[in-house]
Amino acid sequence: MPSSDAIVIGGGINGLAAAGRLAQAGANVTLLESAPATGGMAALAQLCTGIDARIEKAFALAAHGLDWVEQNVSTTALSASGEHLVLKGPFAETVDGSLSAENHASWAALRTTLLRNAALLAPFRQMPPPRLAREHGMPLWEALRHGLAIRRMGRDNLREFMRLMLINVADVLDDELTDDRLKGVLAFDTVLGHHAGPRSPNSLLGLYHRISGQVAGRQAALALPRGGMAAITTALHKAVAAAGVTIRCNSAATRISADAERVQSVTLASGEVLTTGLVVSALHPASTLLTLVGAPQFDTGVVRRVRNIRSRGTTARLNLTLSEVPDFRGAGHRSRLVIAPSISAVERAFNAVKYGAFSPETVMEILLPHAFAPDPESGAPTLSALVQFAPHDLRMGWAKGKPAYLKAIMDQLERYAPGIGKQVTAVEVMTPHDIAERHGAPGGQWHHAELSVEQMLFLRPAIGLAQYATPLHGLYLASAAMHPGGGVNGSAGWNAAGAALAKAGAS
Repeated sequence: MPSSDAIVIGGGINGLAAAGRLAQAGANVTLLESAPATGGMAALAQLCTGIDARIEKAFALAAHGLDWVEQNVSTTALSASGEHLVLKGPFAETVDGSLSAENHASWAALRTTLLRNAALLAPFRQMPPPRLAREHGMPLWEALRHGLAIRRMGRDNLREFMRLMLINVADVLDDELTDDRLKGVLAFDTVLGHHAGPRSPNSLLGLYHRISGQVAGRQAALALPRGGMAAITTALHKAVAAAGVTIRCNSAATRISADAERVQSVTLASGEVLTTGLVVSALHPASTLLTLVGAPQFDTGVVRRVRNIRSRGTTARLNLTLSEVPDFRGAGHRSRLVIAPSISAVERAFNAVKYGAFSPETVMEILLPHAFAPDPESGAPTLSALVQFAPHDLRMGWAKGKPAYLKAIMDQLERYAPGIGKQVTAVEVMTPHDIAERHGAPGGQWHHAELSVEQMLFLRPAIGLAQYATPLHGLYLASAAMHPGGGVNGSAGWNAAGAALAKAGAS
């Protein structure tokens, strides 16, 4: 008898979603998490851009404690002169500030086009990538059905959809808008978390990925959970535990063993061996296939493709504790604050990363959590920021380079919030290298595998692995490296569990 019908490795949102779906289907499931608590990298994010609706419905997350401080967070495009723009409503439905009538009209039209295109692509997130082989026609027919909806959008809209599919966001924004502040914040949102600049080929796909999600029924809304982003995985943890999943923290998997045909067991760091015929791993594919299983189990083509998955992280996380509330030249605090003064500023910040360096003028997303929900225990105001860009492998080395990087960040903050440096009482900076070490994400890439056209759909994370199953029977991949990619949404985990259940039903 197996120790468990299924073992899920990794307790981030995708691992939790996969474990819960398997348990609801009647399986006896054990989830293994190496850290003291589940959650993975979810807490590194600052705002929710969408949770998979299937997961919200299946696990009734609100009943397990998920609550929203704000379901529609505004964005303030900061100006060093104090002439800020405030983007209100989902995906800047309205823009307050000194924006010309021409830009208002152009943005309204462009926004409509981008939201429509993203909505047409959204159904592909909830299905396995289509297999192109003839013997696997059903997923392909499903893709064709959604493709037919795109074809029916009308000749002019279809032409515009196709034109925008593989273009860079800078060209789109430059064609339609003239205000640098608006273009800068949109360019920043497009490349946040990606190894790409706004002028990188196909960069607009990053924006589509971001605005295709929904929160509380609103497409492209930004939401803040009560208790921060970790509250999403906390609620999901409670839900899957209630569904019968055995969750074991401080339980690192060190080996997946198999015979010539299929998975047999998982060995823990403690030496304990858990037998099973089904393993779903929410770890990076390289960690799963090459480290836990071992390269000799796979043919050379699989090993080569897995080793070539691009996973270059570029986002750092900054946490500050402050003695008083900073003044961003009059900007409202109950808003997401973005320093990205122009497309060129974002591009310059990315250019440095190509050469293993960082820009002295970083771009970043800032949140002041106390403005949304004051901490009754400490009472001290805090600031958190996602900072672009930082390389995983800094040419000078992070031991030497981190103080210089922190100075560059603080100098940039000082330009927009004079005097903030004197208000800092504690500081923490997590570079992509730190994130990789702490969370086991190769390259420190938040999406595990970069989101780019050559690593999407049936190419994600590599040819032959896109449908979640691996060449080893009984082993499935469920990390953010799988379709549809990263974000705190759980889609990849839910889809991977579905693939495993479909296989079990067919056998």
